[in-house]
Amino acid sequence: MSQSQWTAVDNYIASRLVPPDAALEATLEASDAAGLPAINVAPNQGKFLNLLARMIGARNILEVGTLGGYSTIWLARALPAGGRLITLEYDPKHAQVARENIARAGLADRVDVRLGKAIDTLPEIAQEGLPPFDLVFIDADKPSNPDYFAWALKLARIGSVIIVDNVVRGGAVVDPQGDAAVQGVRRLNDLIAAETRVDATAIQTVGLKGYDGFVIALVVG
Repeated sequence: MSQSQWTAVDNYIASRLVPPDAALEATLEASDAAGLPAINVAPNQGKFLNLLARMIGARNILEVGTLGGYSTIWLARALPAGGRLITLEYDPKHAQVARENIARAGLADRVDVRLGKAIDTLPEIAQEGLPPFDLVFIDADKPSNPDYFAWALKLARIGSVIIVDNVVRGGAVVDPQGDAAVQGVRRLNDLIAAETRVDATAIQTVGLKGYDGFVIALVVG
């Protein structure tokens, strides 16, 4: 199996199950034109996030790592009337591009893009007295994954779902001497393994984004 075949299959799936969408296509184009890295989720992965949010009836969503707002739009579209999504972005340029993309998609009224280091912003959110988040999607700097997950758990409720992306790292996750991103993923897995308040697994994926995977955790206590 090759990257070209994985990409072809993803493109085939998207052509059948992910209809063309002007706002999402414009988001990718604007992000590329602004020089943002092409590390957004794939279209079929974006729809997976959307379907999952709808399946659990999410009304309040937290996203750690906005980039250009592509996954943000997928998630925000799953919200019912009165729903809210807070997304955290460290880079001012990324945040500005995301705000423009989100506004173009007609979702500015339900998405709050917050600028700053997530590790600083998350404690601030905890002090605001907001309702617990039903769904948390973590897709930011990988060395901080354990910290982000710990905060996600504090901000969740029983029944909430926490997803952490890019946890296979092309298979490098099995290397105890891996780079900082791999070490972050491994510490995350150690944290989850010892955490009695969640029930979790990880799924390997292949596709146009290469060989990777995600953790999905259900808050049970």
